[in-house]
Amino acid sequence: MNSIGIIGMAVMGQNLALNIADNEYKVAIYNRSREKTEEFVNVNPHQNISPYYDLNDFVQSLDIPRKILLMIKSGKPVDDQIRDLTSILDENDLIIDGGNSHYKDTERRYLELSKKKIHFIGAGISGGEDGARYGPSIMPGGSILGWATIEKLFLKTAAKADDGTACCTWLGPGGAGHFVKMVHNGIEYGDMQLISEIYQIMRDVLKISYSKMADIFRNWNKTKLNSYLIEITGYILQKKDDKTGKYLVSQVLDVAKQKGTGRWTVEAGLDYSETLSLIAQAVFQRTLSSNKEIRKNASRKFITKIKNIKLDNEEVILKLENALYLSKILSYAQGFQLLKKASEVNTWGYQLSSIASIWQNGCIIRSSFLGEITQAYKNNIELENLIFAPYFNKEIEKYIDDLREIAILGINNEISVPGLSSALTYFDGLKTINLPTNLIQAQRDFFGAHGYQRIDDINHSFHSNWK
Repeated sequence: MNSIGIIGMAVMGQNLALNIADNEYKVAIYNRSREKTEEFVNVNPHQNISPYYDLNDFVQSLDIPRKILLMIKSGKPVDDQIRDLTSILDENDLIIDGGNSHYKDTERRYLELSKKKIHFIGAGISGGEDGARYGPSIMPGGSILGWATIEKLFLKTAAKADDGTACCTWLGPGGAGHFVKMVHNGIEYGDMQLISEIYQIMRDVLKISYSKMADIFRNWNKTKLNSYLIEITGYILQKKDDKTGKYLVSQVLDVAKQKGTGRWTVEAGLDYSETLSLIAQAVFQRTLSSNKEIRKNASRKFITKIKNIKLDNEEVILKLENALYLSKILSYAQGFQLLKKASEVNTWGYQLSSIASIWQNGCIIRSSFLGEITQAYKNNIELENLIFAPYFNKEIEKYIDDLREIAILGINNEISVPGLSSALTYFDGLKTINLPTNLIQAQRDFFGAHGYQRIDDINHSFHSNWK
């Protein structure tokens, strides 16, 4: 009998099957199209992996209670597969959705399957192809009874943090796991946007060669910026194109696509009234990038003027490093505020230190400074905002001037830096005790009689005739 079954033999499903099998678990695999399964087992013969071509045979091959991991496209395909499975499964069997499903869909499926006494877990799985193969970060939530049957397997196959703990922890009921994965992906959008803005300043303002940029990112990966995304950027910038002999990234069309998790994160920020300005800008910048023809026409009509001024590149490179680091801190501060609010509203019971800890390895946003975030929330579980943690407070004071200077450098050279500038304006807004939004509320009262609170009486609403 097999310990677990995996449905979906795309890249993630294949590599998770190999990972689990390498950890001495018997794995049954099934795919809607027979050819995909046959191709996989022919290329990857493994004594612990058994292919099945009939769904009923696949289900019957599993240990009781059955544990089935879905690695298929989110949305309707998940609902369809769950419908097909529920007619075969027994009470106390477990279905795990390991795809990028919306957390509200996971909530719904959790409740629907609970009525049928079938356990359901929505597990965010991050790390891409290599993570799935050698140890991803896993973010499970849903049925606590179902978790008891799969915990050992997940902890064994997940990535490990520097202290040896598994990058996997129970996150709560319903859609708690998929919500954390969604926010992870939103932060990922922000990280990638910030790196791209730093890259553009290097390329267009400082006129640094691709090989030199690759060296800079490799060096940064040995500093406070140590992370997976910084690491792969160094590899990307050094790669030559076999066809043209030019650097390959220079031949890549500047249209960044998206699957939706970034947008979902921004929508959640609006739903929970939390500011996600940097992640929102990252999402919108990908949308802007898709308008290639409009950008072509605009670039002909409005010529970008890079100032021809002499800069000390080494000094600017150090400031770029500091600006990128501080922007990341402020982006993560926004993401963790959303996690905190959602947990309070939904009574999920998130431990923010645990979330930061399971992101330290295996996932796309893994980085050294997540260890500092872990420690900040361990030291103070009631931390109002990451910027108030003593470590990050000091980092902000050290690097805020560099962030400001780099944002101005980009703006003065007509470089679009929405990530850097939104990080800066978020921080400036947070530390402003008297925002100009009193005027906005007065305008609302003027044209819509929406009322306002007075600074000397915040417990009542007032309306004025402003003429």
